[in-house]
Amino acid sequence: MYNIPLKVTSQAGSVLGITLLATFVLSLLVILQRGTLGLKILNWVLLANSIVILFIGTYIWVFTLHERNNYHAIFGQQSNETKILIQDMLKCCGYFNAADEVAFGGTTCPNQAAATALSNFCVTPIIKFTDSTLDNVFSTVDGFMAIVIGFFLANMCVIKKRQEFERFEKIDSKHGGHSFI
Repeated sequence: MYNIPLKVTSQAGSVLGITLLATFVLSLLVILQRGTLGLKILNWVLLANSIVILFIGTYIWVFTLHERNNYHAIFGQQSNETKILIQDMLKCCGYFNAADEVAFGGTTCPNQAAATALSNFCVTPIIKFTDSTLDNVFSTVDGFMAIVIGFFLANMCVIKKRQEFERFEKIDSKHGGHSFI
């Protein structure tokens, strides 16, 4: 149900990176302009960025809640040669037990007797690695939310200052161009 292929996460990461980079370039262009319209548009773009960050971060987080079963499905889809390589690399046999998704061959699991005697199953080392990796990815993606929120608040301050400056310019122009204060 929550099978998250590596291709999807890398594409989501690329989309997020390109979106944030484009927003940064837009912010540089907008800050150089006079007026507040561009800054208001930038705030809407920042709001869209935060929604994308929230969606991707939540998607990864939900996947981490079911990673034992999700990686069971992914492990089961691999060829026997790949399973043997994983079992030899992690020194384990089968996924949940010695009869579950086991591939016989290699040095660790040459046969059923060796698999049963080993009693080290692949679920623990696979989940240990993927859990730390996905937690880092999730934390990094959600960490960008703080940056976007800070940027949004700073942009609001710039908008307020520009509105105040425009207001005083209008007051000055009513007084014949002389300084109000």
